Amino acid sequence: MKVYLAGPEVFLPNAREVLDAKIALARRYGFTPVSPGDLEVTAYEFKRAHGLAISAVNEKLMLSAEMIIANLTPFRGIAADVGTVYELGFMCARGCPAYGFSNVAKTHFERLKGYYGGAVHPDAQGRPRGPDGLAVEDFDMADNLMLDGGIEARGGALVTREVAGDRLFLDLGAFEECLVLAARRLLASTAR
Repeated sequence: MKVYLAGPEVFLPNAREVLDAKIALARRYGFTPVSPGDLEVTAYEFKRAHGLAISAVNEKLMLSAEMIIANLTPFRGIAADVGTVYELGFMCARGCPAYGFSNVAKTHFERLKGYYGGAVHPDAQGRPRGPDGLAVEDFDMADNLMLDGGIEARGGALVTREVAGDRLFLDLGAFEECLVLAARRLLASTAR
């Protein structure tokens, strides 16, 4: 089964090394991995054209895959990388099995409270709100409810762990746990 490996690792200074480690692990569990960065993208004179070319290549890779494992570790803020979120949604919309992981164990609500400096309070109806008046999700989920919900609706799992800050995008323990769960699911479906 081809698995699309989504995540912000492509932005790391050692991106190729980290992607190659993920690819090797996926192969060890019997999957054929496809990952952003796997295909060469023609360089264009204009930045926008180059960006659109990368987007097209990634969509082509996703269309070639039958499953996704998405790194949902908060990236440049309190939530998952927006590109990874798009990729997860793309694959969920195709009906593909979906798995996710985060190397931050705090829930989305806990991170939102931190964003607001702890100043989250219930409104008159009991709904939590930040000091800016915006409602705050409190569903005991790893990230936005649509991510957790999309993964669960497709029979997958969202694995969370707490790792040291300097290892957020290098520790592959939660990713490997996703591989174990996906391999078990695949084995169970072929045994029927």
